[in-house]
Amino acid sequence: MNKAFVREPDQTADYCPRCGSKGEPVGSETLRAILSENQRARITDAANFCPAPKCEVAYFDCFGRTVSAAELPRPVYPKDETAPICPCFGLTRDDIEQDVEEGSPTRTRAIVEKAKSPAARCKQMAANGQPCVAFVQKYYMQCLNAKRPGRAS
Repeated sequence: MNKAFVREPDQTADYCPRCGSKGEPVGSETLRAILSENQRARITDAANFCPAPKCEVAYFDCFGRTVSAAELPRPVYPKDETAPICPCFGLTRDDIEQDVEEGSPTRTRAIVEKAKSPAARCKQMAANGQPCVAFVQKYYMQCLNAKRPGRAS
């Protein structure tokens, strides 16, 4: 078939201009809480968070303008593995690893419950404006699976 008649896929504003990952839409409340006034002026209120851990872009808009993770006032997960997975209550990867080592998901369960409470301020604290539960559960399962006999660590 002649390539002149093949339509190329549309690249939309939903994809990170640096790495191509599908962005997670964030609201203006999240952007106001995390970014400085100058940083917010560089992108539109209809921005996305790039969830790719290794990508240097934190936020981007439909015009391809970006704010890098290095510019943020504090480290955010998953851009920085040492940042709390749950910024509202401070749960870290080390806490989850400790739960797995101890054989009891005490800290992990407590955070999942707290994330459902009014004390959770995900829109202001989480880089993507969403509850941390999915990240917490995913990392817990990764650690648990790595610990099981016959699995590579």
